[in-house]
Amino acid sequence: MKEVSTKALLDTIVEGIRNKKGHRIVSIDLRKVKDAPVEYMVVTEGNSNTQLRAIAEEVDDYVRTQTHVHPLATAGEENAEWIAMDYGTIFVHIMLREPRSFYDIENLWSDGKQTEYKEAE
Repeated sequence: MKEVSTKALLDTIVEGIRNKKGHRIVSIDLRKVKDAPVEYMVVTEGNSNTQLRAIAEEVDDYVRTQTHVHPLATAGEENAEWIAMDYGTIFVHIMLREPRSFYDIENLWSDGKQTEYKEAE
């Protein structure tokens, strides 16, 4: 099977988030940050636990369909306030607004280059 580049995986994850109307989609490029756990982090938010689960499910399904890549691990689906998905080179954080504000991942990794994506219309 053909290797999928990290950039192609990133683009596919963002598309999956857009498919379920994730809000405030941001990627953080950590490739130049010493000791970063991954190459990229993607952070997005949803309006409800149900939407968070739907976004996570769509990312999983869409990425698998488009690239044949599965997450190495997923956590947080039970209470669905913060769902984390580990794709090896990319961590995906799907959060409700309050936990996102509280944990402020973008600020925590502000050394990385941040890219904001347009939301789906």
